[in-house]
Amino acid sequence: MEKAKISASQLFILMVLFELGSALLVPLAIDAKQDAWLAILLGMLISLILLFVYHQLYWYYPDLLPTQYMQRILGKGIGTILGFIYILYFMYDASRVLRDFGEMLLAFAYPDTPLFIANALLMLVIIYTIRKGIEVIVRSGELLFLFMYVLAIIGFILIISSGLIHVANLKPVLEDGMLPVLKVVFTQTLYFPFTEVIVFTMILPYLNNPKKAKITMFCATGLSGINLVITMLINISVLGVNLTSRSQFPLLSTVQTIQVADFLERLDVFFMLAMVIGIFFKISVLFYAAVIGTANLFKVKSPSRLSYPLGLVVLFMSITIASNVQEHLHEGLRVVIFILHIPLFAIIPILLLLIAFLKNRKKLRG
Repeated sequence: MEKAKISASQLFILMVLFELGSALLVPLAIDAKQDAWLAILLGMLISLILLFVYHQLYWYYPDLLPTQYMQRILGKGIGTILGFIYILYFMYDASRVLRDFGEMLLAFAYPDTPLFIANALLMLVIIYTIRKGIEVIVRSGELLFLFMYVLAIIGFILIISSGLIHVANLKPVLEDGMLPVLKVVFTQTLYFPFTEVIVFTMILPYLNNPKKAKITMFCATGLSGINLVITMLINISVLGVNLTSRSQFPLLSTVQTIQVADFLERLDVFFMLAMVIGIFFKISVLFYAAVIGTANLFKVKSPSRLSYPLGLVVLFMSITIASNVQEHLHEGLRVVIFILHIPLFAIIPILLLLIAFLKNRKKLRG
């Protein structure tokens, strides 16, 4: 670990930017149709249970990275392997978000630009930021957080002013009952984006006031969840369920419909700026966790040296991860959740907490 400290407010801002990240980009929970907002809300509320698990592990080992306390809980051999699996996952997730960015940029403004060039430009900026350390990342977040919210508020006001909201598109509520909504919750929204914050277990040891960790994590997840619920309510009420489900980037389609007084239109740049900010911080956090985790696991004294080689790996993974955008989205929304998210976000952390609890109880008795 580098010798740095961050405040609870900085952690809060970073978590909100991370959770909004690429979640604003895709038609989140649209399998629940007009009840997508409810699936997001329930996913956020249930995710607080897993966030409590992550916090308890941090509470048992406040000064250790997960790559360290996994070795204490499971032994050096199994703990090292498990820590390496999480590092690989962070790199894989970073490459997926980078691919989201590239596809968005090409679809939005640069259809003739190679995907590699678009991804490489963002990756170079991220590598530069990571080399400067966690304090530079959180300070950048403080600057851009307010800017992103100003854009969101202006966009919301313009959508209302344009008279685009049709509340009838949100009805009937629970048309097919609660079961389809719960299915979406436990296969999608519980894991993406809310429990992806497991990556912040790599950053919590930098917190200057450990007592504020739990409330900060809960509040950040709550605000992110409310923002995503409002976004999906707007998307469905403006576009309708069918158009939202068919749109590759529904929020972009919503923003493109804004027209005020026959002259204020084509405000796609609002969407673009907000997405670039969110995606930049999401990749930065994932990549930073992979870098310091690798440095810790393999005893590298200067973590910044790893940023270039690992950055190249993430860049090339983002290109080779799927042959086209449809395959990429299918893999992310259908396949990855069952193979990676459920075991890495839910099963393994609960088992780790159970073993840590038993070990610490024995120590207390001793």
